[in-house]
Amino acid sequence: MTGLRYVYAVCRPFDAPLQAQLTGVAGDPPRMLTHRGLVAVVSHVPVEDFAEEPLRAHLEDMDWLAATARAHQGVIDALTTVTTPLPLRLGTVFRDDSGLRTMIEEREEYLRRTLARLDGRVEWGVKVYTETEPAARETPGRPAEKPVSGRDYLLRRRMRAREHEDVWQRAEAFATRLHTSLAARAEDSRLHAPQNAALSGARGRNVLNAAYLVPRAHSEEFVELVDRTKDEASGMRVELTGPWAAYSFAGEAADTGEAADTGEAADTGEGT
Repeated sequence: MTGLRYVYAVCRPFDAPLQAQLTGVAGDPPRMLTHRGLVAVVSHVPVEDFAEEPLRAHLEDMDWLAATARAHQGVIDALTTVTTPLPLRLGTVFRDDSGLRTMIEEREEYLRRTLARLDGRVEWGVKVYTETEPAARETPGRPAEKPVSGRDYLLRRRMRAREHEDVWQRAEAFATRLHTSLAARAEDSRLHAPQNAALSGARGRNVLNAAYLVPRAHSEEFVELVDRTKDEASGMRVELTGPWAAYSFAGEAADTGEAADTGEAADTGEGT
């Protein structure tokens, strides 16, 4: 089959088979390309969709991007059940197998070192949101009382601003304590920028968006620790996701790849 090579991850050799019905990006089942004792998991994708210019255009199409991301993540999830993959960034493509082999040769030392560091480990994501914003106190079923004067109006505005600041400070303090506690139980951690509610659709304001690298054998203890902290999260919501492949800890491997027409890195900005 002709086409470009879409690369999901690099792994050490493994014996367990992937799911029989697993399909990848553009509907093509993933296959293994072994080189220098490392395995790249790849699919064939059409040039008309994944060459540099059409790929850039597709990345502006939210429906196309969502479908591609689901297929990409499906392969990574399947790999995570049978081995420890080093995931590459969404949209990493090569012109042919030769280009992929060259990348492996050039990055071999780094790939081996990173795979050894991540072996037997998974990523857990933790987010903290303020559940509600402070609101003017109203009696249920009755409209809010109108201020009787300009002075009264200004006083109420100051009170609401003060309440808002108190909620935000409590949330930040809680998020800091939680991150410190979780980072102490993890082998590594990453703090990501807070999510934009308008883009994520999540309720509340995101005050912690973090990832933690945890040995798979210790994951149950880590999950229990997160669950225990929820009792302290009055007025806040703690969300735990995972276990995932260690995207946040893949380092430069996440940026490995080339756009099919230029030889430049194909970077789609995927994040936690």
